[in-house]
Amino acid sequence: MKITNEIYMLEIPANIMGTSSIINPTLLRDNEKVILVDTGFPGQLSKIREAIENEGVAFYDLGMVILTHQDIDHVGNTSSIIKEIQNNVKVFTHKEEKPFIDGEKKPIKLAQFEAKLDYLPENMKEIYSKLKAGFESSKVNVDYTMTDGEELPYCGGILVIYTPGHTPGHISLYLKRYKTLIAGDLLQIHNGKLILAPESTNFDMNLTKMSLKKLLNYDIETVICYHGGIYKDDTNKRIAELGDLL
Repeated sequence: MKITNEIYMLEIPANIMGTSSIINPTLLRDNEKVILVDTGFPGQLSKIREAIENEGVAFYDLGMVILTHQDIDHVGNTSSIIKEIQNNVKVFTHKEEKPFIDGEKKPIKLAQFEAKLDYLPENMKEIYSKLKAGFESSKVNVDYTMTDGEELPYCGGILVIYTPGHTPGHISLYLKRYKTLIAGDLLQIHNGKLILAPESTNFDMNLTKMSLKKLLNYDIETVICYHGGIYKDDTNKRIAELGDLL
């Protein structure tokens, strides 16, 4: 879905814990660079490529992947993309996420499963096995680690906002020219409403609340949520309302 001449929201069908859903990586394009923000579940490379090309962008022009965080539905096709484009793609993420993405540390969601593995029902153990295999195949070297407040010189300026809580190094991205926030998993849309990601999905809810309040420093007209899509209904007011509820 084209949002502006430089911003496209991809819509990728996915099965999340047995439920059909849509995930929304973001494609950014200017005269210098084609950037994919998050890469879907493992095995979705063909869907990602098709979605990019349906927006009139050449898949092989992709030069950068920005990973908002370590979760498998965000990192899943990064290694496949690099292999397909033969290592011409650079991987960016926050410094706190790097060791989870390159395999130095065990991903948090996987560690949480393992901590209670002996007590899980068989169907959840199967999910764990698939998750473990997915993370193993998705390890990738990170080329550049970003810091809070850093500005990437693309699409009129992309500000990196360190928004930990969902994971230790979760980031959101603010496109200054378009007053658009790529929220990763900090925010979701449910029944048409912008909401905070459910507490059950967050590593540290207190950090998540602090991260939400950081957004009040930005003039945001449009939010792209990885789970839920686009929100444009008096966004600043809605974010303030969410902050008041905490």
